[in-house]
Amino acid sequence: MIFDVLTLFPGMFTSFLKESIVGNAVESEAIEVYLTDIRDFSGNKHRKVDDYPFGGGAGMVMKPEPIYGALQNLEADRETPVIYFTPQGRLLNQQIINEYSTKERIVIICGHYKDIDQRIRDNCVTDEISIGDYVISGGELPAMIFIDAIARLQEGVLNDIDSAKGDSHWNGLLGTPQYTRPLEFNGWKVPDVLLSGHHKNIEKWRSEKSLELTRKIRPDLLNE
Repeated sequence: MIFDVLTLFPGMFTSFLKESIVGNAVESEAIEVYLTDIRDFSGNKHRKVDDYPFGGGAGMVMKPEPIYGALQNLEADRETPVIYFTPQGRLLNQQIINEYSTKERIVIICGHYKDIDQRIRDNCVTDEISIGDYVISGGELPAMIFIDAIARLQEGVLNDIDSAKGDSHWNGLLGTPQYTRPLEFNGWKVPDVLLSGHHKNIEKWRSEKSLELTRKIRPDLLNE
């Protein structure tokens, strides 16, 4: 899978692409990530990519020309999704990750400042996604979250893909509590059922705990 990331700050991805699961995915060529510096397409010697908004108001807006030039330079076909991360987008969830995990190529636009020019959103972006109901400085961190979530689902990246299928949100519920050695720590013990070796009872316990946690912490998931 190929990710083309358009950003003003390509250096933010340096460590991210070398460490942990994502680093393994890059090294094994399960994913390829190419970074495009939007400033390279500014068309001016000062590499300026923002300007004041029409109509007035605080903040600056990313100009359309540099973003459009960067997109054109990729020569992506029309079937390639172009994603823009924005607080106005649909909320990212596991279903969206699963859908995009089968794509051959994805283009990501990392915005900054107040926003990007709406004409790019209207005519070039195919999907707008939010990572939550809050605002951060730019689209680089959401892009990393998105790439990480997809990378771990690619063949050969995780030692056991079934591990991902037992995570929170895979089946619409929160995951179950997990325990490991030692059997007792600081007076706190592992639940007896997990030591019983009775797989049916263990699965029943995990299902009940999953529902219990979801009902307590994220009842909205049950409503959905």
